[in-house]
Amino acid sequence: MEFNLVVSRRREITSFLDQPIPSEKIEEILETAWLAPTGNNLPSREFIVVNERGMLDHLSETTPYVPWLKEANYAIVITGRPTISKYWIQDSSIASGYIWLAAVNAGLGCAFGAVFNATDEVESEKREMHVREALNIPNDRRVLAILGLGYAKEKPNKKDLPNKKEMIHYGLFDQNH
Repeated sequence: MEFNLVVSRRREITSFLDQPIPSEKIEEILETAWLAPTGNNLPSREFIVVNERGMLDHLSETTPYVPWLKEANYAIVITGRPTISKYWIQDSSIASGYIWLAAVNAGLGCAFGAVFNATDEVESEKREMHVREALNIPNDRRVLAILGLGYAKEKPNKKDLPNKKEMIHYGLFDQNH
């Protein structure tokens, strides 16, 4: 699929069909995640692939905002390594965007569930521990997010975007938009 078409078709899909995803599609998505750039090419993020129904159901309890994991066929948990790079959040976030676009390119729906909470350390610790204990993640890793994957149950609505002129500035920041 043409890149701009993939980007324009990206939507948050939170309702999935009960239809298996071929392992080849998952491997293509993981290849894309692995190829995502990192600061100084450091191994600052890792991916845990989950497709066991009981674990997906357990992960759906990580936050009140990820109940859709109960319908997802796969999840990819993205962890970061602050001891490897101070840019672990950026590196992990870039990889999540690559995963999402690769999923769209593969004909799959994807949803992003934030686990790491930059403004509430207590909440972040609670969420991260839920995932860390379930998946045996070492304590030196942070859990950034869970991406749920599956075939979309229904066609998503058209995406309403903010006014482009209010979002893009040329040369200097224009406060008069």
